[in-house]
Amino acid sequence: MPPKKRSSGTPQKKVLKGNMKSGSPDSGENAVHKDKEPEFVSLSEELQATNPICDHAWRIWEREIRSMDKANVRLPLIQQWGACLFIAGMELDGLSLTFTQFLKLVGLSVKQFISLVRKMDVNVDTISPKVNTALKRLENKYDVTLALYQRFVNDLTVLCMFPSRRTELWESSWTMFLLAKGTFLQMEDDLVIAFQLLLCVLEFFAKRFTPSLLQSPYKSAVSSSTLSPPTRTSRRNQGKAKTRPPEMDVQLLETLCKESDCSVDEVKNVYQTTFCAFLDSVGLSGLQGLPPLETLSKQYEELYHKNKDFDARLFLVDDEMLSPNKTEVSKVEMTPRKNLSGDDVAIPVPQTPIRAAMNSIQQLRVDLTSVSDQPSSNLVVYYKNCTVDPSEEIRKRVEELGQVFIKRFAQAVGQHCEGLGRKRFNLGAQLYYKVMESMLKSVSLNKTFNHIITFHTSLLACALEVVMATYVGKCFLGASDSVETDLCFPWILDVFQLPAFDFYKVIESFIKAEPTLKHDMMKHLEQCEHVIMESLAWKADSPLFDLLKQSREEGPGEQAEPPATLNQPLHHNHTASCAILNRTTSCQQEKASSFFFCLSVYRMAYLRLKTLFSHLLTSHPELEPIIWTLLQHTLQNEYELMRDRHLDQLIMSAMYAICKVKNVDLRFKTIVTTYKEMPNTNQETFKRVLIREGQYDSIIVFYNLVFMQKLKTNILQYSSPRPPPLSPIPRIPCSPYKNSPLRVPGSNNVYVSPLKSSRMSPVVMTPRSRILISIGESFGVNKFQKINEMVSSTDWSLKRRLDGGSAPKPLKRLRFDMDGQDETDGSKSSGESTLIQKLAEMSSTRTRMQEQKLKEESVKEHPEP
Repeated sequence: MPPKKRSSGTPQKKVLKGNMKSGSPDSGENAVHKDKEPEFVSLSEELQATNPICDHAWRIWEREIRSMDKANVRLPLIQQWGACLFIAGMELDGLSLTFTQFLKLVGLSVKQFISLVRKMDVNVDTISPKVNTALKRLENKYDVTLALYQRFVNDLTVLCMFPSRRTELWESSWTMFLLAKGTFLQMEDDLVIAFQLLLCVLEFFAKRFTPSLLQSPYKSAVSSSTLSPPTRTSRRNQGKAKTRPPEMDVQLLETLCKESDCSVDEVKNVYQTTFCAFLDSVGLSGLQGLPPLETLSKQYEELYHKNKDFDARLFLVDDEMLSPNKTEVSKVEMTPRKNLSGDDVAIPVPQTPIRAAMNSIQQLRVDLTSVSDQPSSNLVVYYKNCTVDPSEEIRKRVEELGQVFIKRFAQAVGQHCEGLGRKRFNLGAQLYYKVMESMLKSVSLNKTFNHIITFHTSLLACALEVVMATYVGKCFLGASDSVETDLCFPWILDVFQLPAFDFYKVIESFIKAEPTLKHDMMKHLEQCEHVIMESLAWKADSPLFDLLKQSREEGPGEQAEPPATLNQPLHHNHTASCAILNRTTSCQQEKASSFFFCLSVYRMAYLRLKTLFSHLLTSHPELEPIIWTLLQHTLQNEYELMRDRHLDQLIMSAMYAICKVKNVDLRFKTIVTTYKEMPNTNQETFKRVLIREGQYDSIIVFYNLVFMQKLKTNILQYSSPRPPPLSPIPRIPCSPYKNSPLRVPGSNNVYVSPLKSSRMSPVVMTPRSRILISIGESFGVNKFQKINEMVSSTDWSLKRRLDGGSAPKPLKRLRFDMDGQDETDGSKSSGESTLIQKLAEMSSTRTRMQEQKLKEESVKEHPEP
């Protein structure tokens, strides 16, 4: 049985004292802790903290927490002390209690505790990268489990007619799922595979339910050959029951998949491999009745204590410890669902994490419906027109890389998941051949097509990254995260042993060659590009360093990035992929790629510097060009400082250095505090910086021992009467991804993009794609004509006719820049029609796009000097 509410997971004090380790701070050793508060020592005893953990936690409290802003954390001391003990226990690998038991003693929920620990990270080294990584994985697992439980409640409510959620059937099915997920999935935070496993569990129980409990359409879906309705098997008779392989009710499983917009083939694969293996391992493979709850609960209890995790059975009793934050529950995106009455009006429903994932996967499959995982007839023609037919070499390479991918996928997810890995690779191969054909159509084919062989691994990796990001989510690994057990980028680079610099070369061309790529996936690939430019391309074994060295040895005139080019327009007419596909030598090719890479890095570095500067030094605007000059000099002439380091580390160091020589009071702690609040930043960047080979420390140590020592002479020049000349400010171009829509101001997920020809008929449009043309009502041709008239006109009477309301108040004026950011001018209006507001915003967006287009054409005709 699951533990009861409130009292679950909380050990009694008598039991704790009887089970304490010899190193625990018990009453006989109070003299050792005489410098500590008695209540702190008492809490340490309850949490079974050893003496080293107790001492370390108290040092954290005295050194860091007592000096923090008390307004930042307004919680009882026992909870703050509990956070210190947790940090110390994680660092020293000495936690004895499970996370649930720990939270029960300090009286906090999962979300509250994680938020508290992060607020207590007041200095650069309060929370180590090890603790931060563990905390992040714990939070990810909680978020995934919460989403799965919410879907479990919804599905089981629709599937069966239970008089109460507290029934044994309800508890047994959830506990079996937790046991299966924890036993056979190495990546328990993989939402898609875990959900597919949940559907298998629901099938297992549904076909054993009494038929009267099932609701439509599941009642009719259960085959007549199913084993229902047997009774629950007792533990005494369980061993005597005849065993046989589990039988899958195909019709029932297909119905479950259809109602969930989930791939039937993938769920069947999970059933036949992972789920059947789980049933065998727990002795339930041939069971005809329902498994006893006591057995399942006991096995999960052992697993839960082994992992020292949170007890996910507490979801069943609505335990406050597992309750999400109210603000997170209220932040529900909306997506349309067809009205059950039969008309075409779109009804908004909650956009849950699982529904969002299923919609993305379904849309990817729709885009690849007509594409094979083998070369098309057009590609075969391209191959045959080459001097040497490369088809066999390409086929072998794809086959070899496929075997490597499937093996590594199974190692990361679970040994029984090779079939899923094969299916995902096939999707990637389909996209790979589709994009390759599109690229070849866009360039003039030469007769030595076989020389693009070095390009194929990168192209295939990019296609697979799109597939993996669609399934796993758009995420990135931190510096200390293991690529062995996480499928997030740059996992695919490690699988293929592919240098990040080579992967970078294909990203822009890939996006341009694939018109069906969704906006969020374009943004993901663009973020991959940024991660490569900021750190991955600067790994010690990167080919980039040899290219930069070669460029430097050829003389100033041949350097990859002379300063004078920084303020010149950056045209994206030629990409690395185009250079590879066209008739260019390998040397030239590496120089249409390193040149553009350096340009992009400098521009990104300046944008990041400018953003950080705007938060810290607005009262000293004269320092911005000086800091940029030092940073640009460092990147161009001392690029070895980037080896195995991060671009932002040099940005922060350059800012601090100039402030020091200019006698501007700016502490490194202030820089770091501001930096970690910025989007897309990782605390590893300033907590774990390479000092020398194999030695890492904080960014302050890096500045003192490495950065300042290397650049001392150059830094001091800026305090002299004759400082070095200032570097030109980089020209920031528009995004090279012309297909990327612009966000409508004031909205979260409404975008405007140039009109494209329809690639999908209405019958295959998903709820996600349908919202792109639906604004809460059924639209016909006449409606679109009225919208076009209204957007082109300032006649408010026409707008009123469309909306059907009275004369609206003047709308607030909206502006937004090239990056899609928006700002308001004027007070917020009230009582306006949502439709009219959105249409006016679309009009503003359209005007802005036209002005930008005219400006770009003007620049092309009259380039700046």
